[in-house]
Amino acid sequence: MSADGAWKTSVNSPMGVQEGELEITTSGETFTGIMKGRQGDGDTLAWSASITMPIPMTLEFTVTVSGDAMTGSVKAGAFGSSPLTGVRA
Repeated sequence: MSADGAWKTSVNSPMGVQEGELEITTSGETFTGIMKGRQGDGDTLAWSASITMPIPMTLEFTVTVSGDAMTGSVKAGAFGSSPLTGVRA
Protein backbone atom coordinates (compact mmCIF):
# COMPACT_ATOMS: atom_id res chain seq x y z
CA MET A 1 0.00 0.00 0.00
CA SER A 2 1.38 3.44 -0.93
CA ALA A 3 1.21 6.61 1.18
CA ASP A 4 1.42 8.78 -1.97
CA GLY A 5 -1.10 11.52 -2.42
CA ALA A 6 -2.92 14.31 -0.62
CA TRP A 7 -4.04 13.88 2.98
CA LYS A 8 -6.22 16.05 5.21
CA THR A 9 -4.80 16.00 8.73
CA SER A 10 -6.25 16.89 12.11
CA VAL A 11 -4.31 17.21 15.38
CA ASN A 12 -6.25 17.49 18.63
CA SER A 13 -3.75 19.77 20.41
CA PRO A 14 -3.94 21.67 23.71
CA MET A 15 -4.70 24.76 21.57
CA GLY A 16 -7.66 23.04 19.94
CA VAL A 17 -8.00 21.10 16.72
CA GLN A 18 -5.34 22.05 14.17
CA GLU A 19 -6.20 21.07 10.60
CA GLY A 20 -3.78 20.88 7.71
CA GLU A 21 -2.97 19.36 4.36
CA LEU A 22 -0.13 16.92 3.69
CA GLU A 23 1.17 15.92 0.25
CA ILE A 24 3.36 12.77 0.26
CA THR A 25 5.54 11.40 -2.58
CA THR A 26 7.39 8.11 -2.05
CA SER A 27 10.42 6.87 -3.96
CA GLY A 28 11.84 3.48 -2.97
CA GLU A 29 12.56 3.59 0.76
CA THR A 30 12.36 7.40 1.04
CA PHE A 31 9.60 9.98 0.91
CA THR A 32 9.17 13.71 0.63
CA GLY A 33 6.26 15.80 1.73
CA ILE A 34 4.78 19.24 2.12
CA MET A 35 2.52 20.12 5.02
CA LYS A 36 0.37 23.24 5.11
CA GLY A 37 -1.81 24.55 7.89
CA ARG A 38 -3.71 27.65 8.95
CA GLN A 39 -0.52 29.36 10.15
CA GLY A 40 0.94 29.15 6.64
CA ASP A 41 4.06 27.44 5.37
CA GLY A 42 6.60 29.41 7.40
CA ASP A 43 10.38 29.07 7.23
CA THR A 44 10.98 26.61 10.10
CA LEU A 45 11.16 22.87 9.51
CA ALA A 46 11.36 20.04 12.03
CA TRP A 47 11.65 16.30 11.49
CA SER A 48 13.14 13.19 13.04
CA ALA A 49 15.10 10.24 11.69
CA SER A 50 15.79 6.89 13.31
CA ILE A 51 19.27 5.48 12.75
CA THR A 52 20.87 2.18 13.68
CA MET A 53 24.58 2.97 13.06
CA PRO A 54 26.82 3.70 14.83
CA ILE A 55 24.24 3.12 17.60
CA PRO A 56 20.44 3.08 17.52
CA MET A 57 18.94 6.51 18.26
CA THR A 58 16.49 9.07 16.99
CA LEU A 59 17.89 12.29 15.55
CA GLU A 60 15.68 15.38 15.94
CA PHE A 61 16.26 18.16 13.38
CA THR A 62 15.09 21.78 13.58
CA VAL A 63 16.11 24.26 10.87
CA THR A 64 15.21 27.72 9.62
CA VAL A 65 15.37 28.32 5.87
CA SER A 66 16.35 31.72 4.48
CA GLY A 67 16.77 31.98 0.72
CA ASP A 68 19.29 29.32 -0.33
CA ALA A 69 20.60 28.62 3.19
CA MET A 70 19.44 26.77 6.27
CA THR A 71 20.66 26.88 9.86
CA GLY A 72 19.58 24.93 12.87
CA SER A 73 20.46 21.98 15.04
CA VAL A 74 20.22 18.22 15.31
CA LYS A 75 19.68 16.59 18.69
CA ALA A 76 21.30 13.15 18.95
CA GLY A 77 19.75 11.57 22.03
CA ALA A 78 21.99 11.69 25.11
CA PHE A 79 24.78 13.23 23.00
CA GLY A 80 23.00 16.60 22.96
CA SER A 81 22.55 19.05 20.10
CA SER A 82 24.96 19.95 17.31
CA PRO A 83 24.72 22.88 14.90
CA LEU A 84 23.49 22.18 11.37
CA THR A 85 23.99 24.33 8.28
CA GLY A 86 23.01 23.74 4.69
CA VAL A 87 22.97 25.37 1.27
CA ARG A 88 20.66 24.65 -1.62
CA ALA A 89 22.29 22.16 -4.02
